[in-house]
Amino acid sequence: MNSFSVDLSGQSAIVTGAGADVGRAIALTLARAGAAVVVNDLNPDRAEKVTQEIITAGGKATAWQADASNRFQVGSLIEAARDTYGRIHMVINAAGTFKGGPMPKFDEWDWRRLMEVNLNSAFFVSQLAGRVMADEGGGVIVNIASTAGHPNPLLDSVGYVTSKAGLIGMTKQCAREFAPLGIRVNAVCPGNIADGEMPETPPNNAQARYGTPEEIASVVLFLCSDAARFITGQAINVDGGESML
Repeated sequence: MNSFSVDLSGQSAIVTGAGADVGRAIALTLARAGAAVVVNDLNPDRAEKVTQEIITAGGKATAWQADASNRFQVGSLIEAARDTYGRIHMVINAAGTFKGGPMPKFDEWDWRRLMEVNLNSAFFVSQLAGRVMADEGGGVIVNIASTAGHPNPLLDSVGYVTSKAGLIGMTKQCAREFAPLGIRVNAVCPGNIADGEMPETPPNNAQARYGTPEEIASVVLFLCSDAARFITGQAINVDGGESML
């Protein structure tokens, strides 16, 4: 439950990777705040399920199946959002995947797939949506990165760490280039997030607990609101204090 009130009525959002976990929580949270949401996922059934959740709760949503790492399909996604809601106010790049493995044995295909899903998808969506936002007077882009993209990265996760570090770097570069166009760009960097039942063993963070997808979604909601209108180019850790230990 959000502890602050944000009114996004009359605005629209695209959320990639919105079929489950953090992406789903973000889509539901933005819809509860009044935004009309384009629920994007590679899996059409998952996208439709989340869309129906939003509609059943009284919100506005449209499901759109697309591979966010495919530039052509992203173009269709952007066009569909404009055709449906008239303007794109917010884009949340939540599409992501994980594959671990030690550097000496890390598979090239796994490396390429991590870059495609975790980095290329955000680049394509941000670039194409950014062009539209610039023509329409501005907007907000939020990238879902990871604390793994900061110093002190995860062990045996070379591909994932590199993709998320790249996403943080891209966030800052886009923020600088897009600022004169009225577009704010930030990243949210989750720490240990539990989807569903909480694991028994607590993670290594100051609060000694796992975060929830809804706690990530609340930060995204804030960054999309006017309360954050002077915030851009930031990579915000949401990790229960893990990064300070």
